[in-house]
Amino acid sequence: MRAAAAAAATSTAAALLAPGLKLCAGRARVSSCRLPLRRVAAMASAPNSSFRPEEARSPPALELPTPPLSKFKVALCQLSVTADKSRNIAHARAAIEKAASDGAKLVLLPEIWNGPYSNDSFPEYAEDIEAGGDAAPSFSMMSEVARSLQITLVGGSIAERSGNNLYNTCCVFGSDGQLKGKHRKIHLFDIDIPGKITFKESKTLTAGQSPTVVDTDVGRIGIGICYDIRFQELAMLYAARGAHLLCYPGAFNMTTGPLHWELLQRARAADNQLFVATCGPARDTSAGYVAWGHSTLVGPFGEVIATTEHEETTIIADIDYSLIEQRRQFLPLQHQRRGDLYQLVDVQRLGSN
Repeated sequence: MRAAAAAAATSTAAALLAPGLKLCAGRARVSSCRLPLRRVAAMASAPNSSFRPEEARSPPALELPTPPLSKFKVALCQLSVTADKSRNIAHARAAIEKAASDGAKLVLLPEIWNGPYSNDSFPEYAEDIEAGGDAAPSFSMMSEVARSLQITLVGGSIAERSGNNLYNTCCVFGSDGQLKGKHRKIHLFDIDIPGKITFKESKTLTAGQSPTVVDTDVGRIGIGICYDIRFQELAMLYAARGAHLLCYPGAFNMTTGPLHWELLQRARAADNQLFVATCGPARDTSAGYVAWGHSTLVGPFGEVIATTEHEETTIIADIDYSLIEQRRQFLPLQHQRRGDLYQLVDVQRLGSN
């Protein structure tokens, strides 16, 4: 059934993106665009000035920067997670090394990959990232492996201890092994669906206070963690800051996963006309919290480029940033927004200006 649905989605995407689209082994790739892009651009360049589209973002949206790499392979490592932290660290390293050997320049890990996802476990598995060394073995491994393999690593998330607080934190490492950015989960996972699932991250975790955009060797990346994906304002803010790609390590559950996981990824990608990559842990039905899996890469038209089921695996897929500009020419949303009616305010950028 899943295969049939994926095939139908691919067929629909092919119809929408044609001409200039070829299908290869179930994946869509643009060979050469024969649509009259200059005509589309000319239409877009003359918006109704009374609509004031540039004012729909405050401050005005940044131009999409030229990335160091426009085409590269990304790896989504859907890892099995156990209660053995040392094993989890070694297991993640092996998966990263295998992904790099398969040509990946960007590697993503899942949310809370170094221990169980539970309020009881967060304090036990938490690491002092600022102290480093023995106080942060997961962090140290990621830094070292990014440097040795010369890759960009979006390190999923781990529980971070800072003073008296615990955070759900994603670390982004450059190909030199240096920490490029650190995202503390902004929106904590506090939900109660009677008879299905109740979880309150706020029992142990503290919410982060800052959006995170990182310039890397594979472009400008906006970072969110799991529940952050539900808040479209954050993704819109990242797009306005010039992100090429949004990365969301996440561990959706068996209730909301089937309903919302792919839907949210495709919505964030289509609304903002950029790439979205997610990475979750493999499913363990014996765990206290059972993850949905289904790590996925979505393109800027909302098309699913690559995905998987719930087993442990690594997805290797191609990203081509030239598709972003192409899709934005097809649908010139940035020139059609109604700044006279609504506005997204980036509080941090506005304050810094």
